[in-house]
Amino acid sequence: MILLIIGLILAFVMAMNLGGNDAANPTSAVIGAGALSLRRALLLFAAFTTIGAILQGHMVMKTIGRGIVPSIDVTGAFAIILAANIWIFVATMRGMAISTTHSIISAVIGYGIIKFTLSGMNIGVVGTIALSWLTSPLCSLFLAFGLYRGISLLIKRYEESPDLMSKIFRALLIGSLCFSAYSFGANDVANATGVYVTIAMNLGQMPDYTAMLMLAMYSSAGIIVGGFIFGPRVIRTLAFRVTRLDLKTGLSASLANALVVYLFTTVPYLVFGYGLPISTSYAAVGAILGAGAAKSVSSVSRGVTARLVFYWIATIPVNIILSMAIYYIIFYVTA
Repeated sequence: MILLIIGLILAFVMAMNLGGNDAANPTSAVIGAGALSLRRALLLFAAFTTIGAILQGHMVMKTIGRGIVPSIDVTGAFAIILAANIWIFVATMRGMAISTTHSIISAVIGYGIIKFTLSGMNIGVVGTIALSWLTSPLCSLFLAFGLYRGISLLIKRYEESPDLMSKIFRALLIGSLCFSAYSFGANDVANATGVYVTIAMNLGQMPDYTAMLMLAMYSSAGIIVGGFIFGPRVIRTLAFRVTRLDLKTGLSASLANALVVYLFTTVPYLVFGYGLPISTSYAAVGAILGAGAAKSVSSVSRGVTARLVFYWIATIPVNIILSMAIYYIIFYVTA
């Protein structure tokens, strides 16, 4: 019982970190384009993330690192989630959008190395997941680029009604935020619940469908709290520092991000029975870069983009080392 309570606490902390770093993904384009204030955008984020988590969160909900390692013991679950939490919090405080999924899986690899060695791990699964990390930002980048060009052509046909077009764009931006937040809730709630599900399975108490729904609601609350407390740091980076967004670029980025995350969550579930836990951060950044580049390549900040990419790359070794160190300390030093 005590382990399950600790698992719930860690899940809530993970959810807060998720909200702090990932609230920017659905909201930054809308805020950067000036369609909504930060507070109103976060309120919509809270509402639709919860809806997405409740209605579709079970599609991706899983144990930590399913398929990467043969099994994860309770000590390993603690080490993995603590390592990921530390790195995500550090990145959030620096205003850097990173992949929470990437962080957790890298931490799983660190645990696997010290527990099973590389020969005892399923590296093929890691490759499949890594492919989704690459494809999600590229898909959102090219989709946002194409959407911007398409929207630009549409505007030329209705140049005589700029006020009407502005109102339509604002409405579409708000709608895309809601859709994106819904997709985020459906895809990313699994990262918060994974630690509890792993511990419960080790204790022979795999949550049923009803328990999964309760977990989704519980984790959503943590995501919302983290989004309001820590989210503005990362939001400001994506909304204002990567490129200067307007209504056209903002709408292109927001729609591209929402579509890519939703499709990666839903289509694999319908085909294979499980959704791909992609990086919503990578998809969001890719969409903003694509929209900004479609408007003007020179408008994209190379410095901020380079810092984001550096944090993305650093996520892998940092989480591997942190996870190995924490597991060693818990299992071997305190034994």
